[in-house]
Amino acid sequence: MQNEHAQWLRDAVFYEIYPQSFYDSNGDGIGDIPGIIEKLDYVKSLGCNAIWLNPCYDSPFKDAGYDVRDYKKVAARYGTNEDLQRLFSEAHNRGMHILLDLVPGHTSEEHEWFKQSSRAQENEFSKRYIWTDSAFSGYSMPFIGGESERDATYILNFFKCQPALNYGFAHRDRAWQSVPDSKEAAETRAAMVDVMRFWLSLGADGFRVDMADSLVKNDDNNGEGSLGKDNTIRAWQEMLGAVKAEYPQSAFVSEWGRPRQALAAGFDMDFYLNWRWDGQPNGYARLARDVDNALDSNPEHDHSYFNARGGGSICPFLDDYCPQYEATCDEGYFSFITCNHDTPRLAPRLSERERRIAFGMILTMPGVPFVYYGDEIGMKYRDIPTKEG
Repeated sequence: MQNEHAQWLRDAVFYEIYPQSFYDSNGDGIGDIPGIIEKLDYVKSLGCNAIWLNPCYDSPFKDAGYDVRDYKKVAARYGTNEDLQRLFSEAHNRGMHILLDLVPGHTSEEHEWFKQSSRAQENEFSKRYIWTDSAFSGYSMPFIGGESERDATYILNFFKCQPALNYGFAHRDRAWQSVPDSKEAAETRAAMVDVMRFWLSLGADGFRVDMADSLVKNDDNNGEGSLGKDNTIRAWQEMLGAVKAEYPQSAFVSEWGRPRQALAAGFDMDFYLNWRWDGQPNGYARLARDVDNALDSNPEHDHSYFNARGGGSICPFLDDYCPQYEATCDEGYFSFITCNHDTPRLAPRLSERERRIAFGMILTMPGVPFVYYGDEIGMKYRDIPTKEG
């Protein structure tokens, strides 16, 4: 699939905003969309002309909004759908663009789809999620049983509150597993396309896609000569192809970490993340966060290149990054982040001088750069309880 990218991406610099902790406009202790609108001029003054907004949908917030209860409704604590439309409009008036965060792999257990899917009587949502064929049968993937009318257990992604949506299994080994081209998997894809169309029609400019590589289960290895993830790639080609045909200037960035696969799937950008493949730190981790424990902020334990005391070499980064960049630079963008909501900030372990060098390199590398809110002021973490995942 040859990608035609939104023209505005050529000059884009993104600012990631975690809405609950960014700016509180009404004094209730929680950030909100009107607060983001108030700070648009500040964001633009940094040189950022685009925003990636973490999930702002209706949610019970058992996982910070990545447990979506209603894809088409803004969480009341953040504002209203009209507030979000106003954010789109105010951003566009300033020559800025907004990406929402799409969570396509699972929903909240409180989503209406899952409530219907949990019923004993068969209905149109019965196969929207992945269910086994007995309340006493599990699977090698995490599952939950005994909580629904159905004589079945459901497969989950991450936490108990996040039942997995059904995009099929690339390699079936149970009768209850759907294939990727099944009717139920096609209906799940269509439902996600409908969500994207809804927000694009209201003024969104695209989406960052959560765990984009994990839709089709058992899809890790597809044989010799394959990129891998072939079925997941085809699913995204179908979905993104449909959306981009209607909204050609929309943009999509994947949480994938393997640009050959992600860009082949139709994404415009893929993140270079500090994930460990095969248990080993990748090039980005060696560059900025080479620690055994991601939450360890002690600079003495960090052997990354940007930590002057760590003794790290830039060579592992170059060995990992350069082949991936060279193989994909004509297909789309392999993008760097200063940090994100899943990645520890550099501020606790690097000095101000080291951070300036690190950010200077990150922001001038090929690809579309992403700045995590607060990194511009050297924000550090406070030792406070985590309440929402």
